[in-house]
Amino acid sequence: MLLLSISGLAHAQDIDTDEPLAAAPPPAHATRPVIKSNRWQEDWSVLADPALRTGPLDGFKYIPISPTDPHSYISFGLTNRERFESNHAPNFGTGGSSGDSYLLQRLQLHADVHFDANWRFFAELEDVRAFWKDQISPVDQNILDLRLAFLEYTNNFDGDTLKARIGRQDFAFDLQRFVSSRDGPNVRQSFDAVWADWETGDWRILGFISHPVQYHDGEPFDDTSNDNFRFSTLRVERHVFGGNELSAYYALFERDNAHYLDADGDEHRSVLDVRFAGSADNVDWDLEAMGQAGTVGSSDILAWGVGARAGYTFADIVWKPRLGLQADAASGDDNPGDGTLGTFNPMFPNGYYFSLAGYTGYTNLIHLKPSITVSPIDKLTVMAAVAFQWRETTNDAVYVQPNNPVNGTAGEGGAWTGMYEQLRIDYGFNANLTGAIEAVHYDVGSAIRNAGGHDSDYLGVELKFSW
Repeated sequence: MLLLSISGLAHAQDIDTDEPLAAAPPPAHATRPVIKSNRWQEDWSVLADPALRTGPLDGFKYIPISPTDPHSYISFGLTNRERFESNHAPNFGTGGSSGDSYLLQRLQLHADVHFDANWRFFAELEDVRAFWKDQISPVDQNILDLRLAFLEYTNNFDGDTLKARIGRQDFAFDLQRFVSSRDGPNVRQSFDAVWADWETGDWRILGFISHPVQYHDGEPFDDTSNDNFRFSTLRVERHVFGGNELSAYYALFERDNAHYLDADGDEHRSVLDVRFAGSADNVDWDLEAMGQAGTVGSSDILAWGVGARAGYTFADIVWKPRLGLQADAASGDDNPGDGTLGTFNPMFPNGYYFSLAGYTGYTNLIHLKPSITVSPIDKLTVMAAVAFQWRETTNDAVYVQPNNPVNGTAGEGGAWTGMYEQLRIDYGFNANLTGAIEAVHYDVGSAIRNAGGHDSDYLGVELKFSW
């Protein structure tokens, strides 16, 4: 059973988070910015220095507005991601699903207008297509629409920094287990929101009130705010023991007419999340725990989820091998019909966190994944892993991404879900072009097999150009 993956500098560990708290002062001299997954995080004001305009189209990356203010400029950019996917058995072949091969295309064009050092406006258009796909889901296709459009204010007060945004934007916390910009699927997740951030010393406090965007694949510019869906958060971050990160947040996740296997109705879910991440010598770690309470219709909510990644890098050995271990668990509904819903809701998970295949959802799960990562040459990494999965309770279903139950598995079969093998290779051709191939083979357990499912294979081949 072979698994091969080349993932162009985009695997879960490397995806940008939502403006992390700075751990060190900026460099003494300006350099060209690095292109990021979230293009709005880039700052091209350094191109006010003509010596740094070395790219063939740098005249469009920095267009001065004011001849006297280097912070007043317009910057344009583009991202085009092409990914071929072949999925042998979506949902393990249950529910009448069959194999499919198709091309996913994501084209984005943005403009970043800096009026001065304090005010900016960022807008991004997106055209997302799924060619030759038999069943197109809401995350596969979105014909020309407005993905981002926000006004931002930034100011410094005696060393402290205030940032605020209003408009259509995206959020991504940490490894994006539970709050992500959903970069794995073809259609990314945006929010219509009011957002604010205060940074002082080692502390950072941020909060937002939002409506997730409701995507419509009917005609151009038909996406809307989802008035039946609200997500609000208050988060605190601090650096401890040097550059290590300690954070906690409270969130309110509210949906009208939510549906679970054991509850239906309006969902009001309170969330408390704590995370500790960092590194020391050659060891790195990321630990996160989340508790959830509230109501869905007439049922109470009591659910939890935990995740951990740790690794040791042999920095002095050829290829710099890193031995890693990932462990994740999330509650299921242990007693259907008792009036308490134990099914964990991963909210806005990132498709990269487990694999692009989508066979693993962060619900009713126990997941253990050892891995090894090496770097044979510059800009090339290879990661091999094998993962083992169980259900937290056999009374609830097996779930696939994001938290969809597999038909016929709830209350049936044993706890063993199955295992998958993984081998990833990440390569960046240059600053603008990355390549990706990912393949996953999943050996199913008896619960899935008895529900009509079978072993499953996924293959994805990707090229992404960013300017």
